[in-house]
Amino acid sequence: MTQSISVNGAQHPIPNDPRVTLLDFLRHDAGLTGTKKGCDHGQCGACTVIVNGIRINSCLTLAAMHDGDSVTTIEGIGTTDNPSALQRAFMEHDGFQCGYCTPGQICSATAMFEELANNWPSDASGQLEGKIEITGEEIRERMSGNLCRCGAYANIVAAIQAVATEKGS
Repeated sequence: MTQSISVNGAQHPIPNDPRVTLLDFLRHDAGLTGTKKGCDHGQCGACTVIVNGIRINSCLTLAAMHDGDSVTTIEGIGTTDNPSALQRAFMEHDGFQCGYCTPGQICSATAMFEELANNWPSDASGQLEGKIEITGEEIRERMSGNLCRCGAYANIVAAIQAVATEKGS
C-alpha cells in the first residue's frame, strides 16, 4: 500500500527514503516552496506548517511519520487573488520586510487562532480555563517560536491583533 500525505487537500506519495524531512518533502517532492528552510534545527520557525490542526516545525519531523496526515502550508491558507485575513493584515500592517519568515509566521498565527478558539492557555495567559484575552503579550508568547531577523515584530503583532479584533476574539 502506498503511503501518502494530504497537503492542502491533495494527496502526495511519501518518498521511499525514510530520512526525508517533512520540510524537504514539501519543497522538493510536493513542489511547494512557500515553506522556508531557515535554520534546519527547529529554532527559527520559518518552516512552520499545520499538521492535523497543530503547528509544527517541518524541519524536525520526517515525512514518513505523517502517513495519512493532513498538512496545510502557506499555499493552502490563501492565494494572491484571495488572501486570508491574516495575509491581508500582514500586508496592511507591513508585517514583513524581507518576507522570508512570513509563511511560517502566517501558518503559526493561523494555528494560534485555533488554539485560542479552543481556549488552550499559554505561559502568558491570565487563567487556565475559559476565554483567553488576546493581548499583545499573549500574541508575543504564542508567536515566540517564529523569529524575524528583520525585526518586524511590532507590525506582526499589530497584524495579528487586527485579525483578532475583526474576528471578535
